[in-house]
Amino acid sequence: MYKTKLNQKYVEETLMKLLSTPSPSGFCHDIMREVEKEVLKLGFSFEKTNKGNGLITIQGASEQAIGLSAHVDTLGAMVRSITGKGTLKLTLVGGYMLNAIEGEYCKIHTRDGRIYEGTILTIHPSVHVYKDARDMKRDEQNMEVRIDEIVHSKSDVEELGISVGDFISFDARPKLFENGFVKSRHLDDKASVAALFGLMELISRENLKPSKTIKIFITTYEEVGHGAAYIPENIDEFIAIDMGAIGDDLSCSELDVSICAKDSSGPYDYDMTSRLIELAKEEEIDFVVDIYPQYGSDASAALRGGNDIRAALIGPGVHASHTMERTHMKAVINTGALIASYIFK
Repeated sequence: MYKTKLNQKYVEETLMKLLSTPSPSGFCHDIMREVEKEVLKLGFSFEKTNKGNGLITIQGASEQAIGLSAHVDTLGAMVRSITGKGTLKLTLVGGYMLNAIEGEYCKIHTRDGRIYEGTILTIHPSVHVYKDARDMKRDEQNMEVRIDEIVHSKSDVEELGISVGDFISFDARPKLFENGFVKSRHLDDKASVAALFGLMELISRENLKPSKTIKIFITTYEEVGHGAAYIPENIDEFIAIDMGAIGDDLSCSELDVSICAKDSSGPYDYDMTSRLIELAKEEEIDFVVDIYPQYGSDASAALRGGNDIRAALIGPGVHASHTMERTHMKAVINTGALIASYIFK
C-alpha cells in the first residue's frame, strides 16, 4: 500500500517550506527556485515554460505521458495606489472575501527587491473612533495597508521604493500539530504540491519506473485561471491535484482525498474518475466523491486551452478555503497514495 511507503516526515518538511515562501499568482520566482532545487536533488529533470510554470519529467517505459499538476501560486494582492496619508490601496490577486484578510500581516515586495511589512485594515479600523467600524462594507475601496515604516504622505512611501503594481503577500502563519493537523493560509494548493513531492521522493528512493512517462506541472497562475492552459502534446491523461472543498452538501473531510466528479467546467472524464474510485477502494484510501460547482482547476484550464486530453481532479480536503485554511496530513498522504496507485497499477 502506497500510504505506508510515502515518507510523511519529508512531506511535512516540504509543506512547511512551501508555506513559508511567499508566492502570489504572478510572483512565484522565489518559490520556483526552491522547487527546482528540490527536484534536482531528487534526481529529476526540471525546465520552465515561458510563463514560469515548472515542468518535471519522470521517464517511463513509454514516451506516452500522464500529466499531473499542482499549483504553488496563491491568493495575494498588488498595490493599486498610494494615498496622501501614506497607506496603500489594494487590488486583489485571486478570488477571496476581503474580510478574510482584515487584520492580516503582509509583506510589500518592491520591484528592486526590498521587502516591507504591513497590516491590512479597513479605513475605519477602530470602534473607539468610528461609529461605522463594525458595519462598514469590506471592499477594495474601504481597505488599505498600514506600512510598518515612518510615513505620513505619498512621497514618504515613494521614497521607500514602493510603487503601484508592487506585489503584496499575506503571512501564511503555518502550524503543524503533533496530531497531524496543519493550519495555514495557502494550503490551496501547497498541500497538493507537497503530496507530489512525496510521490517524487518515493520514486527516487525506490528507483521506480512507471509504464508511462510522467510530466509534472507546478503551475504559477492557477488562482487567476490559466495555470495549465498549455501542456505538451504527448499527454493523453491529465490529473489536477488541488484542494477538496468542505462544507454544506459536501462529503469531504480534512482526512480524505477528494475525487471531484464535476466542477464549474463540467464533468471530468468518466473512465479516469471511475478508475480513481476503484483504486482508492482497493488501496483502502479514505476518499469521497464530490461536486464543486464554484470551482475550477488546472485540468479545467488545460481543457479550455484546447488540449485533446482526458482529465480528472483530486486533492486533500481543506477546510475554510481561501481564508485561514486547515487540513490533516492524512489527507495529504492519501492524495499522494492515490496518485501513486494510478501511475503504478
